[in-house]
Amino acid sequence: MLMKTRSVFVCQECGHRSLKWLGKCPSCGGWGTFVEEPELNQDSSSPQTKAYEPVPLAESVPSSVERLRSGISEFDRVMGGGIVPGSVTVIGGDPGVGKSTLMLQLCARFAEKKPLYVTGEESLEQLRYRAKRLEIESQGIFGLTEQTIEHITATIEQYTPGLVVIDSIQTLYSSELESLPGSIGQVRYCADQLVRLAKRTGVPIVLVGHVTKEGMLAGPKVLEHMVDVVIQFEGEGNYAYRILRAIKNRYGSTNEIGIFEMGTKGLVEVRNPSALFLTTRTRPETGVAVAATIEGSRALLVEIQALVVSSGYGMSQRVATGFDTKRLQMLLAVLERHLGLDFLHCDVFLNVAGGFRIDDPGADLAVCAALVSSLQNRPVMDRTVAIGEVSLTGELRQVAGMEQRLKEASKLGFETIVMPPGGSQWSAQGELVVHSVSHLGEAIALLVQ
Repeated sequence: MLMKTRSVFVCQECGHRSLKWLGKCPSCGGWGTFVEEPELNQDSSSPQTKAYEPVPLAESVPSSVERLRSGISEFDRVMGGGIVPGSVTVIGGDPGVGKSTLMLQLCARFAEKKPLYVTGEESLEQLRYRAKRLEIESQGIFGLTEQTIEHITATIEQYTPGLVVIDSIQTLYSSELESLPGSIGQVRYCADQLVRLAKRTGVPIVLVGHVTKEGMLAGPKVLEHMVDVVIQFEGEGNYAYRILRAIKNRYGSTNEIGIFEMGTKGLVEVRNPSALFLTTRTRPETGVAVAATIEGSRALLVEIQALVVSSGYGMSQRVATGFDTKRLQMLLAVLERHLGLDFLHCDVFLNVAGGFRIDDPGADLAVCAALVSSLQNRPVMDRTVAIGEVSLTGELRQVAGMEQRLKEASKLGFETIVMPPGGSQWSAQGELVVHSVSHLGEAIALLVQ
């Protein structure tokens, strides 16, 4: 019979155990590595553990799992088609980004399954007020204000709700441990109890997690390994849109994103996300180019804005918002070397409109076009999208997802595409005029009029 005797402190580096907390591990010399854990002793009179016979993998028949679809298409897309029964999901994000709002809207979609919303940070009155303010139908949603993990697990086992939301995992604690809520030992122990409960009962559980100043999920890194899905809720405070991004997903792809817009009635799905990142203007302007990027399986058109001015200091500045600064410096070096342009005595400012961040190399050509356009004070060709990766030799290289990029450009009414050679399959997409060029110099000559 397993029974708890006392709590011990375990070094996370070498596993050294101690009955009291130590600042420095006597075995490995690590500082601040001891974490409190409950110690479980096995009674010597207990029978031997039964050994199970392993099953050949080729003979096992996979069972089809029916996902729980919320009806929020952007959320279901990131989750891989819906929530898997018995799964544990962690959603992280900055304070005020809309995590609790999204969870409350999610519970409203599963109202017929009697979801349970466990809050350790707010009272039930505050929860009711938020639902009323967002005009969310709360009929069928059950709330619980509790922080003790033993009481929460007992409630879940007794009432067996169809969905459980824990807001947040950092507020839970166990009476088995003496450390404060939010400590590494408490977070890991409480998460372990919830994971075991979800696998045993088949109840899907969503854990809301805090993030650090660096934007990473707070708590022990092992928390991400314990759960099935980790999603990040991102958003700039000055913009209304929010991006839901999968960091880990055992049941689907980690390349999918969902885009929402924060409104007076909560989060609203964005059906045409490219419209958020494109500026409507009546005439072409210098230093502006449009890039087609891929986020997961979704193509997005974003506007690249560049400003190149004479440097007023001894050392020129390179400032990029929404784009990698080191890659910007590389593209400037390629333009100077192969096109003979002088950026050495200029301050360069690059911005991705709408607060979006680009990590796709397919935006290289659009960035180069915007830089040259601002330097020479000549606009980029109107209604044109630039696609392509720029190599150090000045050659243009193909990127993945060309079909999705071209379809998105055609859908939004763009007329011309400048891209690397890619074969006859890309020669015609609707009414698009496709220019296939192999070198950066040729592409700039076409783009910058």
